[in-house]
Amino acid sequence: MAASAAALRHLAPLGARLARLPPQGRAAGPLLQQRRGFRLSAPAAIQVTVRDALNQALDEELERDERVFLLGEEVAQYDGAYKISRGLWKKYGDKRVIDTPISEMGFTGIAVGAAMAGLRPVCEFMTFNFSMQAIDQVINSAAKTCYMSAGSIAVPIVFRGPNGASAGVAAQHSQCFAAWYGHCPGLKVVSPWSSEDAKGLLKASIRDDNPVVMLENELLYGVPFEMSEQAQSKDFIIPIGKAKIERQGTHVTLVSHSRPVGHCLEAAAVLAKEGVECEVINLRTIRPMDIEAVEASVVKTNHLVTVEGGWPQFGVGAEICARIMEGSAFNYLDAPAVRVTGADVPMPYAKILEDNCIPQVKDIIFAVKKTLNI
Repeated sequence: MAASAAALRHLAPLGARLARLPPQGRAAGPLLQQRRGFRLSAPAAIQVTVRDALNQALDEELERDERVFLLGEEVAQYDGAYKISRGLWKKYGDKRVIDTPISEMGFTGIAVGAAMAGLRPVCEFMTFNFSMQAIDQVINSAAKTCYMSAGSIAVPIVFRGPNGASAGVAAQHSQCFAAWYGHCPGLKVVSPWSSEDAKGLLKASIRDDNPVVMLENELLYGVPFEMSEQAQSKDFIIPIGKAKIERQGTHVTLVSHSRPVGHCLEAAAVLAKEGVECEVINLRTIRPMDIEAVEASVVKTNHLVTVEGGWPQFGVGAEICARIMEGSAFNYLDAPAVRVTGADVPMPYAKILEDNCIPQVKDIIFAVKKTLNI
């Protein structure tokens, strides 16, 4: 105690001297922080993988609404084939996170019936290629019931899982279903690219009173994206039916969805070094499509290139080109619209053939130069 008292007496004159300093002297701490570039506020963004963004969205919606539940193959005890549902079974139990048999038609029918009864199921397909086993439930039961019941029966359900080409899984596991499901009235179809897309669109889909098909991409699950402070909020959603301009440009419009959005941004970066400024639009939603955003961009750039991983015939790009041709933006085109798509063949297994069947950055650059005639 005596030693402490002596130390305090020793420090007392120092405190008095500090008190006599002018205001600018006492402010040296904040000024020093400012001079060194220190941030006093919380960081605005963090890096989050698409997998973790989807997990956050499911966790937050399961917590928010007790009517929400998840079912599918290996989603519970195994934490999901792609670990999207990691930790949710332990947190919410068997009644909210449900493992199913390998029977897509059966558990999809159970999910659709639960939605008709007032619950909000999230039905996971291990891959959307397996949704073909349950397409009658998705189209005839989920998509058409609200219309056929004159609006008296809502079907608030989300069908989600990986879609499109992966790597080395050949023809039966590499199809893009964007055009398949986007063709059907009664469904909403979303296709995220970034972590913010994944979280915001999944939360919006779960809260929607209509059946929503959410087409994810397996190759994006482990990719980290910057997630803004706003997107980290539990109230963050992305409105279904609204596209996003990922990069501003003036010479050509690139429109894409899912993984090819990243390819478009890479191509735009390369072309920028050659003096070509590409505007990149991330559709986010396939149905209802935000064609107004595409039209506004075409009016500005006068050129259009669509990019998708699916087959060319009756594809998403074909729909965009037709809508532009039918609307007022057609009068602003200085060259025909160009499509970049997957090859019109079943996906080969050999890697070199697979690479040549999927749109690459070089294919986008070639299409841009073709439409600009350079």
